[in-house]
Amino acid sequence: MEDLCAKFVSQKLSKENKISIWSVGDAESVSPNGEYQGEPQLLCDIRHYGDVMDMQFLDQERIVAASSTGSVTIFRHHQNNQTLSVSQKWERAHCHVDSDTSTCGSASCTGIICKNPEIVTVGEDGRINLFRSDHKQAVRTIDNADSSTLHAVTLLRTTEILTVNSIGQLKIWDFRQQRNEPSQIFSLTGDRVPLHCVDRHPNQQHIVATGGQDGMLSIWDVRQGSMPVSLLNAHDAEMWEVHFHPSNPDHLFTCSEDGSLWHWDTSVEVSEKPSFLHQGGRSTFLSHSAVNQPNVNQSVVSAWLSNDPTKDRMEITNVIPNPTLSVNSVDVLGPCLVCGTDAEAIYVKRQLFA
Repeated sequence: MEDLCAKFVSQKLSKENKISIWSVGDAESVSPNGEYQGEPQLLCDIRHYGDVMDMQFLDQERIVAASSTGSVTIFRHHQNNQTLSVSQKWERAHCHVDSDTSTCGSASCTGIICKNPEIVTVGEDGRINLFRSDHKQAVRTIDNADSSTLHAVTLLRTTEILTVNSIGQLKIWDFRQQRNEPSQIFSLTGDRVPLHCVDRHPNQQHIVATGGQDGMLSIWDVRQGSMPVSLLNAHDAEMWEVHFHPSNPDHLFTCSEDGSLWHWDTSVEVSEKPSFLHQGGRSTFLSHSAVNQPNVNQSVVSAWLSNDPTKDRMEITNVIPNPTLSVNSVDVLGPCLVCGTDAEAIYVKRQLFA
């Protein structure tokens, strides 16, 4: 774990009312033997009204933040003098409307997805908004898109998004259609377990991963069926985020209220690897496959969709040693992983695949 660096910041790294820019070092911070020598450095920060519910970069200079007040704000990072400023703000993008008085009560904006210049937001009010960074008003709004809370959203294709909600449903929405109804609905069987997070496979857009209140990792193929292809026993508490590696999607990362941050690796057979008992990892079987895939060319099936648990196992490694408090957020790019925790620490792992 020499390449795992912890920076204690005297505040929980979660849904805080502040936007901060940190530097996690560069190549000069890595010693000749590959160990990370630096620690994250705070560059600048700015006050944020309400709790930050979600956050994404729109481009290299702009950050979009979702607020518990229902607003959506674009912040610009001025790299020449290391400051942050508000570039654009949509007040009350999400709110509960009282039908009798027509007043608007606060509703959290719970999730955002960006593809410059477009921004899609979802919220506690069941509303979906499509914004453009250069427009002062929403380009498209679907009021009452869902009768329950929408917790997260991801982009499937250019005009399609996928949302997850508090009763265990996935819904696909196509902005080319004028009607305000989903084009497809998927759901977990049995109990309506709230889903908190979703991510789409970067290369195969039909593959989607979700996680929720029961800590299970669900893999879906949105081309067929209405249930997950596979369910994997994962965390002991709520799963807060799930992310495929953007350029190496055989690797996936999940974080949880139980204090763990798991690295799921399907890149090679476990039997081909050195003993993971000495690496702090463990292996697991796919717990079950909900649907068969008789019509899919098996030569191009992703490891995530494989339905032969006797053959296809995966290695799981807990990235954070001795987990205690919730890991609230995680992001990954190239060989570098960053996460924030209730233990008042930013963790940076520089060599994921070493």
